[in-house]
Amino acid sequence: SKFVNDKWMIKNGFLNDVQEHKPWWWNIKVQKLNLSAPLILLPEVSCQKAIEILQEKGYDQAPVVAESGLILGMVTLSNTLTSVLAGNAEFSDPVTKVIYDQFSKIGLEDSLGKLSCILENDHFAIVVHEQMQFDGNGSSFMKQMVFGVVTAMDLLTFVSRNEKK
Repeated sequence: SKFVNDKWMIKNGFLNDVQEHKPWWWNIKVQKLNLSAPLILLPEVSCQKAIEILQEKGYDQAPVVAESGLILGMVTLSNTLTSVLAGNAEFSDPVTKVIYDQFSKIGLEDSLGKLSCILENDHFAIVVHEQMQFDGNGSSFMKQMVFGVVTAMDLLTFVSRNEKK
């Protein structure tokens, strides 16, 4: 059962540490990856436009975020092309028709060890930062801002560049 699986427990925030012989980078924070700001698409962007933007900017994927800041999912170049070519979506459809709405989020303060556990099953994780916002009545709420998208290649690049001799 996934409820007694250590990797599932770490990924979902129930355990902090389970590896006895952790690699040197295990406890380093995600913020040390120095991720570049992500390209973000609004939900009304068409599949055609999403493909053009991703190709032009050299990205494979981008978060789809509503103007309210709600993270709706991730759009990938390959999934968009596959969906359109298979007839499951039209070039004119909004990108929300082809997004992955199941994705993992990780915070800047989380460890690379936790990220590593997430990336064993997922191709990417959305790096989020929580921010308190206040409305005109003085009511506060937490809002998540997309800080970046991290892949296994980002983690591997960091580890190989900073490998302890």
